[in-house]
Amino acid sequence: MNADFSAALLAPAVACPPGLVTWNGSPPDKRFAVYRNNVIVGLVDALADSFPVTQALVGADFFRAMAREFVRAQPPRSPVLALYGDGFAGFVGGFPPVAGLPYLADLARLEYLRVMAWHAADVDAITPECLSAVLADPDGLPQARLALHPALFVLPSAHAVVSLWAAHQSDSPEQALAAVDPAQAESALLWRNGLDVEIRRIGQGTALFIGRLQQASTLDEAGAAAIAADADFDPAATLALLIGCGAITGITTPRRTDA
Repeated sequence: MNADFSAALLAPAVACPPGLVTWNGSPPDKRFAVYRNNVIVGLVDALADSFPVTQALVGADFFRAMAREFVRAQPPRSPVLALYGDGFAGFVGGFPPVAGLPYLADLARLEYLRVMAWHAADVDAITPECLSAVLADPDGLPQARLALHPALFVLPSAHAVVSLWAAHQSDSPEQALAAVDPAQAESALLWRNGLDVEIRRIGQGTALFIGRLQQASTLDEAGAAAIAADADFDPAATLALLIGCGAITGITTPRRTDA
C-alpha cells in the first residue's frame, strides 16, 4: 500500500490508489490530486532553492517544468529535503531541451556542491604548531598526505561555471553575463567560511593537485601530476591557499600523524 501510494504521488497518469478514504466519505480522488500536486510543488520549490542560478539562466517557468520531470524520474531517497537534487546535474546534462546550453549541467553541479559544502560536518583545522613541524621536515614533506576539510570541494569544468555563477551575484547580472564566455574552461574551489560558502576560480593544476590530495595521494604525487598538466601550477601558492581556507585538518607522514 505504501509503495503504491508513493508511486502514484509522482505519476499523474496513475489513478488514486485503492483503499483511500476521506473523513466525510466523499470520493478521495480529488483530494489525492491536490495532495499529489502539493508534493510535487514542494519538491520543485526545494530544487529552485538549491539551484537559483540554474533557474535564472533558463527562466523560472522552464526551470520548474524541467524540475517536475526530474522529480518524477528521481524522487527523494532521503527525508533530508535540503540535500535533494544530487542527480539533478546529470539529469540536466541529458535533458534534450537544454542541449544548446552545454554549460548548464556543470553549473548545476557547482550549485549542488555549494549545498554540500554548506551542510558538511564541522572539523577543526590543523594547529599551526603541527603544520610548522611538518613543513620544517624536508625529508618527510614530499611523502606527507593531507586530510582536507569535508566542506572543501573542487569542480573542474570545460565551461565558465565560476564566472557564470559570479555574474548572478552582482548588482547587474545581465551586464556581468555579457562579459562571460561560457566556453572558457574554469575550475572552481568551494569551501565553507563561517556562515558562507566561498567559490573561487582556480587553475587547472591547482584543481588537479587538490583533487589528488582528496584521493590520498602524497604531496609529491599530487604535485607531479599537477605540474605535468599545468606548467603554471604553483605548489607553494596552493598550499598557502589551503592553509588560508582552514582546509587542512590533518597531516600524515611516514614518521608522524597529526590531526
